[in-house]
This record gives sequence, C-alpha cells and structure tokens, in this order.
Amino acid sequence: MGEMIEFKNNGSSVRGYLAIPITTPAPGVLVLQEWWGLVPQITHTCDRLADEGFVALAPDLYHGEIAHHTEMDKAAHLMTTLPPDRAALDMRSAIDALLDHVTVCGDAVGVLGFCMGGMLALLVAAQQGPLISAVVPFYGAPLGDNAPDWSNLRAPVLGHLAENDDFFPLPAMRDLETTLHSLGKNATFHVYPGTGHAFANEENPIGTYNPDAGKIAWERSVDFLRAQLG
Repeated sequence: MGEMIEFKNNGSSVRGYLAIPITTPAPGVLVLQEWWGLVPQITHTCDRLADEGFVALAPDLYHGEIAHHTEMDKAAHLMTTLPPDRAALDMRSAIDALLDHVTVCGDAVGVLGFCMGGMLALLVAAQQGPLISAVVPFYGAPLGDNAPDWSNLRAPVLGHLAENDDFFPLPAMRDLETTLHSLGKNATFHVYPGTGHAFANEENPIGTYNPDAGKIAWERSVDFLRAQLG
C-alpha cells in the first residue's frame, strides 16, 4: 500500500499518492487520473505498479475534488474546468518529485493514464520531451484542436484503444497514430475488439469493464514499461 504525500510546485505544494516497491531503487512512473479524480482505481493502479517493481506517483490534479460514478455531470465539469496551466505545472512537479525521490533510478520516467489521463499523458510527454521515456495512454488522446506540437515527443507510445468508444472514437485515434508515424514517432496502438470506453477500469463505472481485455492491456503495459525504463 502507498501513501499520500505532498511535493513542491512553484512555491506551493501538491498532494499525490505514492507507491514504492519492496526493492529499490526502481524506475518511476507518473500515473494520471480519469475524469473522476484521484479515486481508489487510480491509487490501486499505483499499488499494482509498485507490485511490478515501479515507483508510482499519481498527482491530485483536482486538488481534493472527486466525482463519484453516479456524478458524470460533475466529472465532466471538473475535467472541462481543470486549468491547463495548473495541470501542466502539477504534472511537471510530480515528475520532478519522482526523479528526486531516493527510491527512483534513472533520469526519466514513464507515464500512464486513463481517459482524460491518457490524453494528459501524451500532452505531458510532448511538453517534457527527454524527461519522459515511455507513454501508455488508455483510451484517451489529445485530438483535433487539442493536439500539441509533437516535435518534442521523444518517448515511444503504447496506446490501448476501445473498438467502440463514443468519447475518443476509434477512427480519430487511428488518425493520430498515422500522424505520429508520419512524424517519425514510435507509436503502437492496440485495438481491443468488442470493448467500450473504460474497458480496463475494474470498478466498471459505465458498465464497460472487460476483464480479459483489461488483463491483456495491463500485461502489455508492464512489459512495455520494463523494456523502456529498465
């Protein structure tokens, strides 16, 4: 089990959930939340990563706010009103906190995120360049006008896509994969047949949890992070 910690952010402090493996030093992984906030599914993901040998930190991007699974309107509001500049600073501060932590090895971290967090994972990788060495977005990406300048993306990308996704439609996600390839980026997107958005969320918030697909996606993610982070 991990614990809540505080780390510095431009003179103030940010909270986050930190999970540390039994054996250290170990590679660091930034974990980014769905639109629900820093909820048990995200802290459990950190614990699972620690069980696999990674130091995992999930910053609280909503600064204490969460939405329950019966509060989709609130979740949407929290996501759409999240200040982009503040989120970017919080994520950068979390990266620095990982890299500075005594249990973390290496000079770059991986990043894994779900839905909104998948979108943010790709954004922070494009923003932070050499500080990110692996990106694992689950069914989320910055599409259309939300796309960043990809020129600074250094890390390979392993994406997990739902076949039937009303939030991040598969054709648009495939177009992003094509765009990244055209720019010379290392990106592999796996599509999971018959799945819907949030298929890997074991809490089943929207009734789409698929344990078989979720297991495959998780195993692929762990193997990828190990290969890229050492």
